[in-house]
Amino acid sequence: MSKLKSWGRVAWAWVDERLGLQPAVDMVAEKTVPEHRHTFWYYWGGLSLFFFVTQVVTGLLLMVYYEPGENAYASVSKITNEINYGWLIRSIHSWSANLMLGAVFIHMFSVYFFRAYRKPREFGWWTGLGLLGAAMLFGFSGYLLPMDELAYFATRVGLAVPEIMPGAGPLITAIARGGTDVGAATVQRFFVLHVMLLPMAFMALLGLHLWMIQKHGNKLPPGEEEKPVSEQRSVKFVPNFMMRDAVAWLVALMLLVGLACFFPWKLGPPADPLAAAPEGIHPEWYFMSQFIVLKLLGKVLPGVIGEYLGVAIFTLGGVFWGLIPLLDPESAGGRRARLFTWIGLVAVIGFLFLTVLAYWLP
Repeated sequence: MSKLKSWGRVAWAWVDERLGLQPAVDMVAEKTVPEHRHTFWYYWGGLSLFFFVTQVVTGLLLMVYYEPGENAYASVSKITNEINYGWLIRSIHSWSANLMLGAVFIHMFSVYFFRAYRKPREFGWWTGLGLLGAAMLFGFSGYLLPMDELAYFATRVGLAVPEIMPGAGPLITAIARGGTDVGAATVQRFFVLHVMLLPMAFMALLGLHLWMIQKHGNKLPPGEEEKPVSEQRSVKFVPNFMMRDAVAWLVALMLLVGLACFFPWKLGPPADPLAAAPEGIHPEWYFMSQFIVLKLLGKVLPGVIGEYLGVAIFTLGGVFWGLIPLLDPESAGGRRARLFTWIGLVAVIGFLFLTVLAYWLP
């Protein structure tokens, strides 16, 4: 054993001399995580990463049999009904996509209420929003790939939104569709977006996001920051917090496998462009708040005015959400701090209310 350790030290010295890894190892070894009654919220970033890793692994397995284009539906049907455990891999992939979006939303709002977007963590907030946008695009692009009835008509509805936007909207829609309507060319383009372009962008943003977290550490919530330094507690990231993170990942894995086994992801009938859209067609839950606003405004206002207004509202809301670090800087306090707390509460309640309302209304 001692000889093995000696060889290990020699190998590490050889690698470190050429790559200079020791400073990074020391930084991780010295990293601590605050420990307080709100520590629970720190786990959601790691859970988001766990579900993304699950997406990558299961996505690679599905790519072995998946055929984009004309044979998209037939290949997914084969995966689901003929390939050993194909239904399970597909169900895990689909459920982990939804759970990842849920974890990312929870992580974002916890970061917001911790004021973890303030100096010097502004780029952590912006890269996090970029990752949320990429994750939603992952969901939208992956939703079409089975090319069943629900995916086809939901994608047609989704692509109709950018088409009405002035400027580059129609061009973006034409490039995404690859023709005048959703078809095999659309599936091919969504597949490239889903498995190549988005992963490259996501990995770059994720690397920067993780580096920012490592550099600045975990933010204390406002109530804990007011305590004297002598009363603030922390634990070592390695191994203490990492072991707790591993337990959270294990719980998430059990939940994921349970959902995939007891509620396997269904494959509907193949898409028929000549058929009428089924009743109650709608996007996935993370787009439902936007969907219901556009639907209600379209009923209240004539023509495309409601759709234009809805797109404008969400665009301005997204810009405002991105500018939060500049609008609520580190020096802000008192009335402004309370104002942004209420803004966050309104955003959470509004998102949940609109999502539930979209499922409830016919």
